[in-house]
Amino acid sequence: MKVKTNMNRRKQELRVAIVHDWLPLVGGAERVLEQLLAVYPQADVFTLFDFVSRDDARFLKGVSVTTSVLQKFPFAKRHYRNLLPLFPFAIEQFDLSQYDLVISSSSAVAKGVITSPDQLHVCYCHSPMRYAWDLQAQYLEQTGLKTGIRSMFIRYILFRLRMWDVVSANRVDSFIANSGYISARIAKTYRRNSTVIYPPVDIDRFQVKQHKEDFYLAASRQVPYKRIDLIVEAFRQMPDKKLIVIGDGPEHRKIKALAGDNVEILGYQPDAVLIDYLRRAKAFVFAAQEDFGILPVEAQACGTPVVAFGRGGARETVLDKFTGLLFDEQTTESLVDAIARFERLQGNFRIPDIRIHAESFSTERFKSNIKRHIDDQFAKMWNTKNAQTLSADSGDAVKKYPH
Repeated sequence: MKVKTNMNRRKQELRVAIVHDWLPLVGGAERVLEQLLAVYPQADVFTLFDFVSRDDARFLKGVSVTTSVLQKFPFAKRHYRNLLPLFPFAIEQFDLSQYDLVISSSSAVAKGVITSPDQLHVCYCHSPMRYAWDLQAQYLEQTGLKTGIRSMFIRYILFRLRMWDVVSANRVDSFIANSGYISARIAKTYRRNSTVIYPPVDIDRFQVKQHKEDFYLAASRQVPYKRIDLIVEAFRQMPDKKLIVIGDGPEHRKIKALAGDNVEILGYQPDAVLIDYLRRAKAFVFAAQEDFGILPVEAQACGTPVVAFGRGGARETVLDKFTGLLFDEQTTESLVDAIARFERLQGNFRIPDIRIHAESFSTERFKSNIKRHIDDQFAKMWNTKNAQTLSADSGDAVKKYPH
């Protein structure tokens, strides 16, 4: 009973720090941060850099945000990724000693903060550092650093970063993975178990449209691993099928050059426009290997089926032949075949079922699961401490009154 009393007192007075890698813009990781703050509104935020406008991140208004020493570097806002070798040092400088609970929201270094045995450190892991581990070769190729002197320098930095990454993983008391796919990567990289809690998707922002129009939709930031080029190339081979592409990025010019007459490239569009197209599309096409992938869930929230590459988070968010269709290879041939199969099976995809499936990824479910997990971890911590106290007391009694 003593442990329960201590837990109740701690819940009432809980001092919480949320450590986030960096804040250059609002993306999927920042939506997780927003909901963590909804669960723990009293929390203070610590991050390497904070460049995001409060108009774009209204959830940070009134929140105490502490940045690292790197924030003051003159070129940090534009070239913060160039400071990668300093990230481990910078994240370790935060003084979190006054907090009971530390939650790190990490795809890079946030999990490396230093805590004491009296603090609970829970890491919500979006991914182990992709570019330092199994995606290193892909990262070097896409950045033009596969060979040469600069390549050797970057490879050495990543080598050192991997060593620190494994050491820092031992500072985490409990890992949460954002998908089963990431849970497997955590096990492979850190040899740690993790609990899967899917990221929050604001399902209520999306309304179902019963009557779909005769076009396919692709949308994302146009960077190499998103494989928008593959989608556009596949539809160029299907001139009788219309594709609309939303988004911009470094590959925008290349993607426009690939487009045939049946592909409409709209570039960046506001959320309201994107949601309108998601509601009206015959299907949403997704060719990336993502850790989770929020857009396919948002499409399903509109009752729109998804044709997706069957690796990564899509295998968990898209139910094959029920809420969409998965294709096996990241090739134009495989996607062309998937579109043909989708059209043959189109009558099998029921809009109400697709929406119901999307609701399993709601923000309310995320918040409930996060709170339950952290409460359970506190209970384990207090039970362990209570057992250790009883054991120590027993030992003292034996010493005082030997048989």
